[in-house]
Amino acid sequence: MSNAEKVCQFLDKAETFYFLTTDGDQPKGRPFGFHMLVDDKLYFGCGTFKNVFKQLTANPKAEVLAVVGGEFLRYDGTAKIVQDAALLLKVREIMPDIMALYDKNGWEMGLFYLENGHAEIRGMMDLKEEFDV
Repeated sequence: MSNAEKVCQFLDKAETFYFLTTDGDQPKGRPFGFHMLVDDKLYFGCGTFKNVFKQLTANPKAEVLAVVGGEFLRYDGTAKIVQDAALLLKVREIMPDIMALYDKNGWEMGLFYLENGHAEIRGMMDLKEEFDV
């Protein structure tokens, strides 16, 4: 199993995870659920009209935090925004209702992945695994 697959598997189990950015000098976090693994790269997405997307554009350093039972995942890196029609088609397959809402409102889905990623899976008292993604 690749390191990207390990992160994806943990996020699948968590279902909801938290995406952390900064707004100026203020930390910001929000729940996310969407992620997809394509060609061993883990993609995330959100509306380009959302504050989180604007924050990633201003400062691409980000972290993902997920909890499953007594373990948690921290995955950080630099957000790399991508524009790829084939990836957007995959998003439409995964989330047709959300994408229909985006279409209806004229919204655009922004896709990104974390470059130079580093992840660690920990218990509350110990490190379980640490790796680059």
